[in-house]
Amino acid sequence: MTDTYGGLTALPEILQSMSVLRRGRWVYAVLDPVPTEVELLASIREAEGLTAIISADDAKLLGLDDRPVFECLTLAVHSSLESVGLTAAVSRALADAGISCNILAGFYHDHLLVPEDQAGDAVDVLASLTREAKTGVRD
Repeated sequence: MTDTYGGLTALPEILQSMSVLRRGRWVYAVLDPVPTEVELLASIREAEGLTAIISADDAKLLGLDDRPVFECLTLAVHSSLESVGLTAAVSRALADAGISCNILAGFYHDHLLVPEDQAGDAVDVLASLTREAKTGVRD
């Protein structure tokens, strides 16, 4: 099932179609304003300031190399912003594996920020989730 923008809305179809792209190393910082030369993945304005997710390389140049580094995993499936259950399914699978995850929703894809040292394990967990959706058999 798709919405008017072409995004999938049925959770089984989303999980069966999902693959994962690895998209680099990122750091959370509070920067206001964000320097224009910084590679920015995303930002969100909060009452306390502007949270920016910037490349780990840029964080180092700004003297922010003491921050935890996350790898961005992009779910390569066009899920609708109105689909139900994807965030819960992905969060649950990663939580069961002891992997923390911060999720960002873009218009076309969801992006997961996981600890850099657990990114490979997270990719394996998500691949297992897709296989389970296709076969009905849990790894």
